[in-house]
Amino acid sequence: MNNSSAGLIETRHALPKSERETVQAVLAKVLNHMSRSDRPLRESYDIMMDETPTADGVTFSAVDQREVRGWWVRASESPLDRAILYLHGGGYYMGSARAYRGFVSQIASRVRVDVFIPDYPLAPEYPFPAAYEAVLSVRGWMATQGIKQVALIGDSAGGGLALAVAAQRGALAPPIAAIVAFSPWVDLALTGSSLKDANTHDPILGQQGLAASAGRYLNGADARDGRASPLYSIPSVFPPLAIQVGTNELLLDDARRYAVAAAERGGGVHLDIFEDLHHVFQIAVNQLPSAGGALDIAAEFLSRHWRNGHAAAMSP
Repeated sequence: MNNSSAGLIETRHALPKSERETVQAVLAKVLNHMSRSDRPLRESYDIMMDETPTADGVTFSAVDQREVRGWWVRASESPLDRAILYLHGGGYYMGSARAYRGFVSQIASRVRVDVFIPDYPLAPEYPFPAAYEAVLSVRGWMATQGIKQVALIGDSAGGGLALAVAAQRGALAPPIAAIVAFSPWVDLALTGSSLKDANTHDPILGQQGLAASAGRYLNGADARDGRASPLYSIPSVFPPLAIQVGTNELLLDDARRYAVAAAERGGGVHLDIFEDLHHVFQIAVNQLPSAGGALDIAAEFLSRHWRNGHAAAMSP
């Protein structure tokens, strides 16, 4: 089902009955991973993420420089002039480039474009605005690698970080061709209605956990600072944007509000809402057909917006 209005295209995706048991199995595995008391939380998160298999034809290479650390995920026959910058989730507290390689390889193989995953600094050791400033530096570094245009992708906190970086004004290089955000966290003030709705049954995130993550990252900074909460600083010129979110999410309203506000400012926004699916369900690409389908949608969106005669890249 599609609903379109003034720059916003909203599509609802029903969950096939044949996948309902698989969803429950996926969730049980996630919760088991994250509830293991014998491992630090960061380690459990990385183990869970690292289980996504590597796509065929994709290779990895590490970057360990003074200002930039992370991993290249190289797709076969990829162009030299473009790349994707992938910003991982984890509430600004967890996650690593190495652990995300398998999942990101599933994106690289679909788009046939190289992807760089930076290891941006994590809170509480490095609170706001450390992650934001680090990603700005990575974007500039990519220009020195011969990249002429870049797409941004991020999940959860990484999705919010991608949108915050895209709002940076000025002639930054390389220009941003498009953005894809999976379940983006765009409001660290936690004002979304789905966060407060008793009918929201989020099996992954909890209100207390989100509040704790926001507190660790902000470290006393203003939650409505656009560099932390991009909902409060949407630029007037914005690249094409695709947002994917599940209905079983506390952050559902974050996605909706950002999509509507960006479209009202003249941006072209695709909002895909997946019925009965959870926070960043795309990670279950090797188990859940709807996850693979969502990545196919994202890949098709990105492929349409590279600056190659079909659409022009835009830099905010």
